[in-house]
Amino acid sequence: MDVMNQRPHPEVMNATTYPTQPARVGLPELLDGIRDQTSRGLDPRRTALAVADVLREHTPGVELLTARERLGDPGELVSHVLHTESAFSVKAVVWQPGQLTAIHDHLAWCAFVVLQGVEYETLYRDHGDHLTEIGRAANGPGEASGFAPPGDIHRVHNTGDVTAISLHVYGADLGADGASVRREYDLPVR
Repeated sequence: MDVMNQRPHPEVMNATTYPTQPARVGLPELLDGIRDQTSRGLDPRRTALAVADVLREHTPGVELLTARERLGDPGELVSHVLHTESAFSVKAVVWQPGQLTAIHDHLAWCAFVVLQGVEYETLYRDHGDHLTEIGRAANGPGEASGFAPPGDIHRVHNTGDVTAISLHVYGADLGADGASVRREYDLPVR
């Protein structure tokens, strides 16, 4: 898309009226901490746990997103890619009450922290022809975790009555064409 024909973001314009990214409160410091951990050469699971520690210790506020970004969409989950580089990407997910993901796993390590609301997570084990539920967790503000494939099959659901917002860090470049960090499961749950 030609930058000259883009409409400026209504909240942020630079001196030449080209659209710019909104200021992300706390993001630069968070990125420095994530880079420190991803550069250590740890295995994927340990990297995810180390990044979860960074998220837990330096949890940004919801002000990381603009007021418009925090609204979400009643028809579908909304995600905002906030940063990408070759070693990792950062994405915020906004969940309206009742919204949930498909049952899925990840192709790369992942760490997350809940910024607002509660995200209810159901964990599954794959038996080849079906899935079984193996655990549940309710993650509230400030709670963080990390995991890596294999065996990270789950579904996340906003069971609360307020919009939930979470920050996710993936060990992949989401800016790459066609980049996907998950696989969905269509198996019956027994």
